[in-house]
Amino acid sequence: MFFLSRRARAALPLALALAAALPATAQQLDVPFSTYCPPNSQAACFGAATVMGLDPNGDGFLAVRTGPGSQYPMIGKVHNGDRVGTYGARGPWFAISFGADDRLGWAHGNWLGNHIP
Repeated sequence: MFFLSRRARAALPLALALAAALPATAQQLDVPFSTYCPPNSQAACFGAATVMGLDPNGDGFLAVRTGPGSQYPMIGKVHNGDRVGTYGARGPWFAISFGADDRLGWAHGNWLGNHIP
């Protein structure tokens, strides 16, 4: 049998409320990629691009996925005008960071433009 002290029982509701308020753990990528940039690197380690060309009468978003292909689960959405970080590509799919919290995922390059190396 499991017993909690009086102090632990009193703190439990607060601990549960705080845990519920924390953001969920980020979705793990099925095909991970590195965002590491060595200190004092002389070359650009990553780039940036703008989401563009999405049909305003279509879905209105570009799906961000856990791997470089439409068969991977969608974990986020980006929209026309959003800037994303780019970390490399596999075929037409780009490894990206997106959103205010720099989540990681994969997006199709057909709708990424204005690339900065």
